[in-house]
Amino acid sequence: MNRAEKAELLREIGSERILVKDGPYGSMIQTYRLDEEGFRAGRSFTHDQKGNNDLLNLTRPDVVGEICNAYIDAGADILATNTFNANAISLSDYGIADMAREVNLAAAKLTRKCADEATAKNPDKPRFVVGALGPTNKTLSVSPNVNDPGYRAVSFDEVKGIYREQIDGLLDGGVDFILIETVFDTLNAKAALVAADEAAEARGEELPVMVSMTLTDLAGRNLSGQTVEAFWHSVRHAKPLTMGLNCSFGATELHPYVNALNPQVEGMLCVYPNAGLPNELGAYDEPPEMTAKLVKGWAENGWLNVVGGCCGTTPAHIKAIAEAVKDVKPRQWHALPPALRLSGMEAASFF
Repeated sequence: MNRAEKAELLREIGSERILVKDGPYGSMIQTYRLDEEGFRAGRSFTHDQKGNNDLLNLTRPDVVGEICNAYIDAGADILATNTFNANAISLSDYGIADMAREVNLAAAKLTRKCADEATAKNPDKPRFVVGALGPTNKTLSVSPNVNDPGYRAVSFDEVKGIYREQIDGLLDGGVDFILIETVFDTLNAKAALVAADEAAEARGEELPVMVSMTLTDLAGRNLSGQTVEAFWHSVRHAKPLTMGLNCSFGATELHPYVNALNPQVEGMLCVYPNAGLPNELGAYDEPPEMTAKLVKGWAENGWLNVVGGCCGTTPAHIKAIAEAVKDVKPRQWHALPPALRLSGMEAASFF
């Protein structure tokens, strides 16, 4: 089954029931309390590797695989690779920018293996693998120098290039789709979309992409200043397999913005919130049953096709979410009437 056929299967299942995405790797990896040697696992590097979660795909695949299988056991249909920062820009902080392809290839193969084993055990519940692309730690829309608004630390072509390297590694490792997630900068997301399009053209195939925006304040805008509707207008041309929101805040704070996206998105709507807001120590206190209750409300409103968890959620949260939405009908998506749809900071439509 090729990627286009996998996408059609996902849509088919998503029209029958709400699909469940997995949770985060970062906060789960923290529970292992690995020291610097635990991250290196005997390998030699020029930089301190503590906190380099993506490196674990190579040095501690047992940890990554254990987390992946925990999400599978919790009921996740969609498994994302542990590659949120596995791009040359972000990995350069650890002195391993040249290992980006190796990290992504290993992550994709590892997640593919876990997913395929689960599908073989239960063919009636196929598991999908998505290659996760984080936003990088650079922004194309905003200057990092307050004294020079026109300055950019990276160019569009540079960001597109690092995403292309990451995407090629993920595709060679066997992912089904590409997930461009936690988008705080619309231009960064566009660079990722162009990279995905070029990768697909080079391979002579269709490459389905999923897009997920994150909000940077309670006014409901990303760092670029766009509302959720404006962001959707900015990426709608790519016809993403799913569009939605992740991270940002907990389900309570995301509620109005999920509501705002629901009538706008023509495809599947995917949302995976944090486990509430972090406490003073940066930890998340929202229990699984609370997160599940909140997202079930979205489901009962007819807003969801795919739901999962982001920062602070655990396999217990994913299990509770899966249980909460299993008997709720999925959102029915529809085509919007023809119109000129433009986006600046806010959306504008002309019929």
